[in-house]
Amino acid sequence: MLHKTLNIKGTLTSLETPLVMGILNITPDSFYADSRKQTEAAIEERIQAILSEGGQIIDLGGYSSRPDASEVSPEEEMKRLAFALRILNTHYPDVTLSVDTFRADVARRCVEEYGVAIINDISGGELDAGMFETVARLHVPYIMMHMRGTPRTMQQHTDYADMMEEIMLYFARKVRQLRLLGVNDIILDPGFGFSKTVDQNYMLMGHLCEFKEFALPLLVGISRKSMIYKYLGGTPADSLNGTTVLNTIALLNGADILRVHDVKAAVEAVKLVSKTFNVQHSTFNC
Repeated sequence: MLHKTLNIKGTLTSLETPLVMGILNITPDSFYADSRKQTEAAIEERIQAILSEGGQIIDLGGYSSRPDASEVSPEEEMKRLAFALRILNTHYPDVTLSVDTFRADVARRCVEEYGVAIINDISGGELDAGMFETVARLHVPYIMMHMRGTPRTMQQHTDYADMMEEIMLYFARKVRQLRLLGVNDIILDPGFGFSKTVDQNYMLMGHLCEFKEFALPLLVGISRKSMIYKYLGGTPADSLNGTTVLNTIALLNGADILRVHDVKAAVEAVKLVSKTFNVQHSTFNC
């Protein structure tokens, strides 16, 4: 079986062992309060924690995508990202960086001016018509997520006739569009928590194996999300154990990248699952 790979700045990165992406939010209002980092000292501390705990990618966000988050202008989003990117470029120039943005111009500036390696778009190109062509010109890996509506309206759009069929057709159509533009490195994100109810999120988790049909890397981001604490009780702060359980299920069902707040726990999950099965990870349950 051929292992999935990503071309990151000219280096072929194997996904035979799943990667862990650490979240760095340069925002005042992300849903998990402990993830908000706005001072230079806080940003540096978070970067060091991600790297020391074994994270291979740092994902920066300057615009919270929680349902009731405040609107952020493109200028403010870029200002927040640039503040962190300057720190990273100065002190951690070799770290693989991803930027979480749905705006094509923000993506372009982050890649061209600050050397960002991956674009992570929660809207799959739906919120900026220029995103696909921009990613094609930049020649960077593109994380494409499934969502209906916008972050503000997404929870009003959970009425699916057949959720899995819609998500699969959504990705099939968009993968073809990207391929026709010459985009080679496409990562699929099913969009846990985005335009999905709690029950729909668990249905999606139970059908992760279906995404193997695309033969593309699969990213799963369920870290401390409401699908955990709305079902078990508590808050995002209480949801590390639930996160680890679901990350383990995701790994067993084909996840190639885990996007997380708690890097050490995710790295340990990857190691233990790999040790237990001692086989190429995408064959565990799928």
